[in-house]
Amino acid sequence: MTSEPAATVGPVLIIGSGLLGASIGLALTALGVSVRIRDASPVAQALARDLGAGELDAPGAEPPTLVVVATPPDVTAGIVGSALHTFPRAVVTDVASVKGVILEELRDFATLDLSRYVGSHPMAGREKSGASAATGELFAGRPWVICAHEDADPAAVLAVRNLAGDLGGAPAYLGAREHDDAVALVSHMPQLVASLVAARLLEAPEPALGLAGQGVRDLTRIAASDAKLWTAIITGNASSVRTVMRELRDDLDGLLEALDRAAEDGPLAVGAMHGIAGVISAGNDGVGRIPGKHGGARKRYTEVIVLVPDQPGELGRLFGEVGEIGVNIEDFAMEHSPKQKVGMAIVSVVPAAAQQLEDALTERGWRVVSA
Repeated sequence: MTSEPAATVGPVLIIGSGLLGASIGLALTALGVSVRIRDASPVAQALARDLGAGELDAPGAEPPTLVVVATPPDVTAGIVGSALHTFPRAVVTDVASVKGVILEELRDFATLDLSRYVGSHPMAGREKSGASAATGELFAGRPWVICAHEDADPAAVLAVRNLAGDLGGAPAYLGAREHDDAVALVSHMPQLVASLVAARLLEAPEPALGLAGQGVRDLTRIAASDAKLWTAIITGNASSVRTVMRELRDDLDGLLEALDRAAEDGPLAVGAMHGIAGVISAGNDGVGRIPGKHGGARKRYTEVIVLVPDQPGELGRLFGEVGEIGVNIEDFAMEHSPKQKVGMAIVSVVPAAAQQLEDALTERGWRVVSA
């Protein structure tokens, strides 16, 4: 988050005090911006207030200059419309995960001044929901999509741009349909795939679950997300998600054909290996297209694997000693094996620094595993 004075001018009214709404409130409050919170749940808004996300909205309060609607997408359009009507001088944005259906619903209200509305979507979140999971750093370094429709006032677009920048987001400009197609591919489809994979574990025998490694943990991490919220998101973007899931189904059908050949005619059956290798290879190529550090081209790093005792302070000690050695950690992951009292810290560094780090950590008594 920026240390410069906030460009966002208060008061800001945040409607919805869940993870995103409370996180926005925490970030703006820390910048000295006046924030008020409104939520249909008195308990939820009181919790957000107590956490420092702003003051409770009250009758007779100074009209807001900016309204941020942070509610589930199935109710967002109605709340945005009400805010535009109630606060005729305020810019109104929402942070819902879908944009097209909300804009279409708003256009059905002929009396609304949509020039003051600019939809947006910070590409940030956590598996946990609610204000208790909120953090003012949630948006730092994350893309914040701004979906300015053709009738939006440039001043309103700038206000939303300032909000994103104040919270440390990286503004990106997309049309509503372009946004929905993009998030169907990079957000909504992965959520459904993670849920489908995790659902396969429901009746898994205990011995199989005991073998679960980091691969299945990584793949299913987001399957713990809020089912009610994600149902609203997926149905709100059903057209785009349907297209992506059908393409995935086609890929799965091709893989099944290769598996049928291998299972019925042996692993050397014509087409079996090629079909399976093609899926793995395409996945490698797809991973290579994901932007790397700071949004730049993805780089290849060398992994240095260190065994870390499962005791308080040990991971912090490792980080401190890596810093003392003078090596920058480019990426990091932590793996745990069931019933083991150590974890594997996977420290990714530039290849030229890997041997230096391995040698220095070994000299300091760390157990380094050859990658």
